[in-house]
Amino acid sequence: MTTITAEIEEPPSERPPASTFRERIWEVLKPTQEQWDDWKWHFRNRFNTVDKLARVMPLTEMQRKQLQLVSGKYPFSITPYYLSLVRKDDPTDPILAQSLPSFDELLHAEITQEDPLHEKDDSPVVGLVHRYPDRALFVITDICPLLCRHCTRKREWDGGWWIRQKPQLEAGIAYLRRTPAIRDVIISGGDPLTVDNDGLEWILQQLRSIPHLEMIRFGTRFPVVLPQRIDEGFTRICDKYGPIWLNTHFNHPNEVTPEAGRAVRELLRAGVPVNNQTVLLRGINDTVETQLKLSHELLKNRVRPYYLFHADEVRGTEHLRTPVETGIKIIEGMRGHTSGLGVPTFVVDVPGGGGKIPLQPNYVLSWTEDEMMLRNYAGRIFHYRNPRPAKAKQLPVVVAA
Repeated sequence: MTTITAEIEEPPSERPPASTFRERIWEVLKPTQEQWDDWKWHFRNRFNTVDKLARVMPLTEMQRKQLQLVSGKYPFSITPYYLSLVRKDDPTDPILAQSLPSFDELLHAEITQEDPLHEKDDSPVVGLVHRYPDRALFVITDICPLLCRHCTRKREWDGGWWIRQKPQLEAGIAYLRRTPAIRDVIISGGDPLTVDNDGLEWILQQLRSIPHLEMIRFGTRFPVVLPQRIDEGFTRICDKYGPIWLNTHFNHPNEVTPEAGRAVRELLRAGVPVNNQTVLLRGINDTVETQLKLSHELLKNRVRPYYLFHADEVRGTEHLRTPVETGIKIIEGMRGHTSGLGVPTFVVDVPGGGGKIPLQPNYVLSWTEDEMMLRNYAGRIFHYRNPRPAKAKQLPVVVAA
């Protein structure tokens, strides 16, 4: 795989602070507008070392040492675009909290796991996870433009960066071809859109040649962290090999930007429905108000709020995990205060490979054969008749005279 080198220039040692992170990044990197609109430029210029990050973000010596220590085990990578969304002088900024290493990542290793979902146990061939009867997950790379601190595959960061070679991809495609029960495949990673359009088209072409595959989905965070990637070439191949669906991963309203909106519109024009899978994160989006605002922003951009995931029990993420009841209370607080379209399904992906289990507030207070006692979103109690199958009546027999 070709190594992509950074183009960051060394800034002068004395420089007045920029009024926003975006201005500061532009001062340091000096992109043209054409470069800023090019996803590959952002990818080459990711902030993935402490020294690079210090060029645009003031860091104390203690912060430098902590970042060096944590990133030795859990690396970081932030695109210039995503870093430009950071609010200046806000230590709790949701963009930084999702992307900047924290010393807390080194704690609580004894109560977490490297692979809590046991994906390897459900992998009949390398790179393919077949857990549900009719669906399979096709992992084609472990490279991402942003290394999310809550990543469920954080274990992959130790093995270097790779894209599956053609023989491995062919083995996965062969398994799909000989397994007619699979009607739906999700192309995932890492982030699959780090693969160029030619590589993605080859994969889509192979998958579309399998008669029993009805649906192909992409799982990608590019519309959020690097929306410039949704270019004409990508939307063209999605239209060509459709139906294609795309699941993305907005976690906070601050991520729903005009650039992200443009990316979604281009996908929709190509006939690609866009669903969102939010991860519930402590201190980032764990309130009803934040989740309502996020859902409203998504709906305005024609993105369907699909899942609200309880954060997985992954090593290095415990500081971002909330109690399960937090998610249930959020759903309860959203229900009745926004359209049902805006209320995602709260799910726990249980350890051990048990799959996703939906959890909802308890609106059923009692249930008998004849009646249910129900509670609505406002707390009012209702008795609801439980219909039973009507018994057929015996009609009288009429004998002719």
